[in-house]
Amino acid sequence: MKKFNLFNEIIIIDKTNLLQAINTSKVFAINTNGDIKYEPFADKEILIYKGKPEIVQNFEKVLGKNYQIVEDEDRVLIKAFSNWQELIGLNTPRASYDDTTADGVADFSNSNLEDIGWNVTEFNIDYRSLVEVLEEKCEGTILCIEQEEPYQFSGLGFLSDDRHAQEVLFNYCQTKVKDMIENNPDFKREELTDDEEEAAQFFKIV
Repeated sequence: MKKFNLFNEIIIIDKTNLLQAINTSKVFAINTNGDIKYEPFADKEILIYKGKPEIVQNFEKVLGKNYQIVEDEDRVLIKAFSNWQELIGLNTPRASYDDTTADGVADFSNSNLEDIGWNVTEFNIDYRSLVEVLEEKCEGTILCIEQEEPYQFSGLGFLSDDRHAQEVLFNYCQTKVKDMIENNPDFKREELTDDEEEAAQFFKIV
């Protein structure tokens, strides 16, 4: 997965397209590619703005004070990191997972991924470990704010292909659970609890 770090990224919008959207008097949105979008938004669409502005005096008043805006001939350049808190609420309904709180990732929005995550926790494998696998091996985007000094990270993950992600995650968990049952004294096959046994069966380990 690739990161779209709002601290660094500049979203470029065609000025004519933006003015047309404003003049329609409809609610519109701007995605991370700088494209204008209207409801209903596509699954996994990542937005950096949504609203129904009525002021066209200048783009700062149109989009709001939490955006840094530069007009460059026929383009409008936007930095949106100051509006991060609002963007969390705007994008969470379409995100695959939420990593914006101190507690970290707690679940997956896709029910099949969540089944995998729920079952594998019986073997003390947490969601953070699963997310690291997905971010390394799957396609998608992490909408985030990340800076080094002092280190700060908050992000929403958007997987491009849920089916592929399920295959990757299931295979990873199956291998890990099988190894633990064979080699970890805390998970001996004959001593598994009912819940652990059920999880082992979920991962087709018999």
